[in-house]
Amino acid sequence: MFERIITAMKKIIVLGGTGFVGAHVCEKLVREDWQVTVPTRRQANADAVKHLPGLTVLELDVQDAAALTRAVAGHDALVNLVAILHGDQAAFDHVRVALPKKIARACLAAGVGQVVHVSALGADSLQPDRSPSMYLRSKGEGEAVLLQAAVGGGAGAAAHAGFDLSILRPSVIFGEGDKFLNLFAKLQQVFPLMPLAGASARFQPVWAQDVANAVVSCLKGASAHPSPRLIEVAGPDVYTLKELVQLSAQLSGVAGGLGRPVIALPAWAGRLQATLMGLAPGEPLMSVDNLDSMKVDNVASGKLPGLSSLGITASALKPIAQQYLARK
Repeated sequence: MFERIITAMKKIIVLGGTGFVGAHVCEKLVREDWQVTVPTRRQANADAVKHLPGLTVLELDVQDAAALTRAVAGHDALVNLVAILHGDQAAFDHVRVALPKKIARACLAAGVGQVVHVSALGADSLQPDRSPSMYLRSKGEGEAVLLQAAVGGGAGAAAHAGFDLSILRPSVIFGEGDKFLNLFAKLQQVFPLMPLAGASARFQPVWAQDVANAVVSCLKGASAHPSPRLIEVAGPDVYTLKELVQLSAQLSGVAGGLGRPVIALPAWAGRLQATLMGLAPGEPLMSVDNLDSMKVDNVASGKLPGLSSLGITASALKPIAQQYLARK
């Protein structure tokens, strides 16, 4: 029965569709000949996707529960890519917990059959309070909200059938236009050396295109695992943060491809650095909460399905990053 639903599915609403990964997701959905709706606060934010055929940009605030419910109605599936990396507890709760609650209510009310939610490696939906940072705790709490809604249940007027749910947990995402490798490369073009907090933290970077392919594969019912499903989305290689900083400089040709000296800071100095960066105006390069998140290795556990369960072979970082970093 589920396969028949997937075959008929044509209308997808993508929250966060104007972002870095969202633009890739929208492009792939349009290629599948699906009708795509992208809500955004301002039309100007959708310049990267509004030209795509079959895509409708809808100006609204997704945090407005009533407006979100109206927008979701008539769609077969919802993809949630809305995320923030920096903020205080209230900001994380607003985006990572309150919004999933509104999404769950809207999808249940509208009879949306499928939800794909992009979370993060290190999130723990069973015991979110055990996570070391506000970022990871809010990610886990948001997952828990959707998992509970997906299962369905209740009695009488409160009963509902739930929805098919895929939660993707990516490692740090790289790709042309990322704010990760590009940022490190840019900093090393300016500064003669790189003092680095959390230098030994481990990551398993995944290509943005692979993440987008994973979203589409879930929507097409590619996973053999029953709903609700958790899928770890990671690349084939593990790097320390220091190695990634050095690699970004090498691939972009900084100092003739040698890069700058990277100095791993002790814990106290790293925390001081993160505190000062967090106090700077604008979006910080790093915050204390980012540093706390790095206490948990950002690598796949191997205990959950990965990209291969969706028929996707994870792409290596070096050959892809070299293409776009060299142009910088």
